[in-house]
Amino acid sequence: MHGLNTPQREAIQYMDGPCLVLAGAGSGKTRVITTKIASLIEEHGYEAKNIAALTFTNKAALEMQERIAKLLTDPKQAKHLTVSTFHSLGVKILRQEAQALGLKDRFSIMDSDDCFSIVQDLAVTTDKQLIRRIQNAMSLWKNALVDPDTALRNAIDEDEAQAARIYASYVATLSAYQAVDFDDLIRLPVELFRNNEQVRDKWQRKLRYLLVDEYQDTNTCQYELVKLLVTGPGKKPMFTAVGDDDQAIYAWRGATIENLKQLQVDFPDLRVIKLEQNYRSSTRILQAANAVIGNNPKLFEKALWSEHGLGDPIKVVAMQDDDQEAEQVAILISAHKFERRAKFSDYAILYRGNHQARVIEQALRRERIPYTISGGQSFFDRAEIKDIIAYLRLIANEDDDPAFIRAVTTPKRGVGQSTLETLGAFAGQWQCSLFEAVFKGGLEAKLAERQLTPLREFCNFINHLETHAHREGHAATLLDEMMKEINYEAYLYDNFDDRQAQSRWQNVIDFTMWLKEKGSGGKDGNDDERSLLDLTQMVALMSMLEGKDEEPDAVRMSTLHASKGLEFPHVFLVGVEEGILPHKGDPDAPVDTLAARIEEERRLMYVGITRAQRSLHVTWCKRRKRAREYINCDISRFIKEMKLDEGDAVPTEDEIISPQDRLANLKALLQKPRAA
Repeated sequence: MHGLNTPQREAIQYMDGPCLVLAGAGSGKTRVITTKIASLIEEHGYEAKNIAALTFTNKAALEMQERIAKLLTDPKQAKHLTVSTFHSLGVKILRQEAQALGLKDRFSIMDSDDCFSIVQDLAVTTDKQLIRRIQNAMSLWKNALVDPDTALRNAIDEDEAQAARIYASYVATLSAYQAVDFDDLIRLPVELFRNNEQVRDKWQRKLRYLLVDEYQDTNTCQYELVKLLVTGPGKKPMFTAVGDDDQAIYAWRGATIENLKQLQVDFPDLRVIKLEQNYRSSTRILQAANAVIGNNPKLFEKALWSEHGLGDPIKVVAMQDDDQEAEQVAILISAHKFERRAKFSDYAILYRGNHQARVIEQALRRERIPYTISGGQSFFDRAEIKDIIAYLRLIANEDDDPAFIRAVTTPKRGVGQSTLETLGAFAGQWQCSLFEAVFKGGLEAKLAERQLTPLREFCNFINHLETHAHREGHAATLLDEMMKEINYEAYLYDNFDDRQAQSRWQNVIDFTMWLKEKGSGGKDGNDDERSLLDLTQMVALMSMLEGKDEEPDAVRMSTLHASKGLEFPHVFLVGVEEGILPHKGDPDAPVDTLAARIEEERRLMYVGITRAQRSLHVTWCKRRKRAREYINCDISRFIKEMKLDEGDAVPTEDEIISPQDRLANLKALLQKPRAA
């Protein structure tokens, strides 16, 4: 408890029932969660295996578990905790209770790309935007626990009705494949607990205390799972939810702030504890954040405060256009870094949408400023890398149905959707994988020879590689043989223009070379030699190629959504104008929908402001390039809502620096003593 403030101690020590901790930005919520878990084990007699802490990213879960281990007398106990995302807990439940849901034990989990292909075939279209819209609609329906029949009944137009009909076919297709998608990982446990009291009671006894991080980001389905885990006949609800209604910024993906309201209705004895002391930002920054968010209706009144002093003035600069904005931000970072003797990694450039990044990247490159992009595509998420990984996954585990589907159809080898659906239904009857079903007797009666032959040829090829993988294990030899046989380079040049094909093929070469290097023990030979099977398992656990490297000394570029949970000494918040922040949305939306959207955009502005620790620059453009034309822009209402003193905000144009002025300033700085 050393160093904790009074509300933090209260949140940790309260053990008499349900508890909601309203944790403002930078108020030490992770410390409260980790210390409370340690207290449950050390002081209240809970076994680690009976405690679950749920959050929204694997990275946050890993960091939380590591911090808990440091607090425990016996750090090994942390390994017995369930510290995971909602979806990881869902997988754990489904793996153990698959039979109760009519799933085989080794059911498959389809990723977004796998599901895209299914929807594409069901919708009979190649319009990628339409397919993504249908996928998004289905995801929102699942997260709101809306089944296909209800979705069809409630459809407001033919487009929505068509999406609902595809939804029904999509659910049937996944069932035939004995597969689930990402949203099913939470939806299916909810259905199971609703319909099977025995299974629900088993999991309630297993997870006796529940902690939920980022509670404001839960959707209907996630909240229902929480309720089902903590409530029951004669059971006292024991949980702590930690969240902040002012940072609810994910309504577009199904999260609902109504869950915060509903918590008080469903749990009348709920203890509400507010964490308002901010340990991150200066007073000026918090005053601006409080002023902005004060324009939203409040579920709970709270105001952040800090002991870090007044801090630097917040600087608001109007730019002529987005080219000038990008150039000036790059110059300002370079000058500010020199003056403060700071690192590049002390700086972040935050923006509303990814489309704003390109011109900023160009300016940073011109100024030779290193940068990284948050929320960008992981190396392992590139289609060409996922194609190769699918083969590796299948060699390692022939029961991996999504890997089978991707590998058998990429490159094309005469296996279409109707063949796979027939195979999936046949595998479902036998309760086996798609791979195993290919060699089952009786399949000949379901598929014509022209459909069956390419399937068996493919499976024989995988069996051959698997045999060699077990016998020899040399990654380099097997990789070379695999790449030669699948002829992936020719596939790329057949399906993409030369430039795209060359870029994708280079990525594949880089990936296979990296695998070979890892397989041989690394560049310096310090690691043990790994087989192809070992490498495949390693790849499956890594989220990106450089995943374990230290953070580089580089400016962080990020969307506002991706910046949540991060903090930086110096922040540049760019493009703060009407139509971008707040985002324009649908101008024909009903008034109540429009008001809700503006409130969420205001919370996004609040998140952006509160990422800053010591200094904050806010920029907006008088005009912005759209296609080949310029459009006039207006300053965002949110800048006015910051209620900056005249001495805080830099007057328009005052910070525009010419290259000549910049050189003079740098020379002057060399004569100045180092700034505090």
